[in-house]
Amino acid sequence: MRRTAVLGSAGTLIAGTLLVGAIAAPVAQADNRNHGWSEARGVQVAADRAAKQGIDWTDCPADWAFAKPVQCGYVSVPLDYARPYGKQIKLAVDRAVSTGTKAERQGALVYNPGGPGGSGMAFPTRVTKKNPLWTNTSKAYDFVGFDPRGVGHSTPISCVDPQEYAKGPKADPVPDTEADKRAQRKLAAEYADGCAERSGWMLPYMTTPNTARDLDVIRAALGEKKLNYLGVSYGTYLGAVYGTLFPSHVRRMIVDSVVNPDQDNIWYQANLEQDVAFQARWNEWEDWVAKYDATFHLGTTRAQVEAHWLKLRADAKKSPLDGKVGPAELLGYFQKAPYYDSYWVPVAKALSAYASGDSKPVVAAAASDMSDIKGNIASENSNAVYTAIECADAKWPTSWRKWDRDNTRLNKDYPFLTWSNAWMNLPCATWSTKQQTPVKVKTGKGLPQVLIVQSTNDAATPFHGAVELHKAFKNSRLIIEKGAGSHGVTGLVNPCVNSRVDDYLLTGKTDSADFTCTPHATPVP
Repeated sequence: MRRTAVLGSAGTLIAGTLLVGAIAAPVAQADNRNHGWSEARGVQVAADRAAKQGIDWTDCPADWAFAKPVQCGYVSVPLDYARPYGKQIKLAVDRAVSTGTKAERQGALVYNPGGPGGSGMAFPTRVTKKNPLWTNTSKAYDFVGFDPRGVGHSTPISCVDPQEYAKGPKADPVPDTEADKRAQRKLAAEYADGCAERSGWMLPYMTTPNTARDLDVIRAALGEKKLNYLGVSYGTYLGAVYGTLFPSHVRRMIVDSVVNPDQDNIWYQANLEQDVAFQARWNEWEDWVAKYDATFHLGTTRAQVEAHWLKLRADAKKSPLDGKVGPAELLGYFQKAPYYDSYWVPVAKALSAYASGDSKPVVAAAASDMSDIKGNIASENSNAVYTAIECADAKWPTSWRKWDRDNTRLNKDYPFLTWSNAWMNLPCATWSTKQQTPVKVKTGKGLPQVLIVQSTNDAATPFHGAVELHKAFKNSRLIIEKGAGSHGVTGLVNPCVNSRVDDYLLTGKTDSADFTCTPHATPVP
């Protein structure tokens, strides 16, 4: 799950050879209230249709920026699976075909990077750019990316004018007064209204179960009898729901950096737990910065590094840097450090530069670029999809008193992300369309062994989530990267993890028991 903005128009983050050419797999199992037979039958209808039509692969449009040999196409799916012959929407897909021999090929590997609201369309470039971590796998699989419903090149949704969304500086997400809270509540309600006004026709159908159904239609359109899937972050929850609704359709599934799929966790509790985990990971980063005081000159203790962060934050609140960067924009950039190790050095350098009197690196990194119209459209769209899916997937508290009490309590000990996270999700308290009951994730008949990969210190998807999915998927295997916390383990260089991912995708084999790996290398400035 990604946290990349503070909310609002005026306020603000993957046994045996596959038989190719297969038609749609058997009808999905009806499961859970609200996820029943009418939708299951609708998926069958849509998948049969997609299997017959296939995908018309062509060179990608020039403005999509995916050069040959990546190919692009569309798959049509029902807006409402209970009415499969009704209105259809388009899903953009792309692929890089396998680089191995015909004998080596095992089908398509479909990828989702998370969000919700993230685009998977860059996935095939791991082949064309010869990413060394994926060389072996790309001999066996076509790498397939897609924009989920509502996203990007698929039928997109929007909640606010993208340029308004990008405009800064935005209000400080940490409230000083009750008036500050009332202002943020107003922004959240306006944002929810904007979603209804601009995209109301799609909002009731913007759910994880529908995205899982879309995934099954894509599988059929690809000519695959069973799905090979890699999901990261929110993509793990999408995989968990897919594996529950379509257990016999899964061939290989890797879920990396796992959302806790427990029904009571989706999504209000998940966000509260993120606040705790982000604070712990932020503290780790500050300890690391203090270790390299000779490089960054920000102090030799966590407290000294934190003091520099708080000073920057206070300065930007008093007078936004270059008129563009306030506390909200700072948090949008600085939260990348607890997300990803790859940002540890650049974020530390930016803070170090500010401490020595140079604000330009912070401004360059954190300020909105109003000239980047295409990027602003993508950012606004991503946040709209994030909000729409999380708000529709589950019932959210409508009582402001509960939101206020829970977040005020958490903010005392975990101040780094708590209020920003609250405002980002508060539109769900006034959401205009029906909120569902989440799917009860469980092991169904035919579900093969799923590979779960998780670091112990992940901020965005705390470790407990992997444990819970491991329990729900009875035959799954868990790889633990102990002592690490960068989000998205399969994309990092750690031979202990990388070799096991390859073995699973290429042979279906895993260790005889769960396995713990030492962490990947910590950044060195």
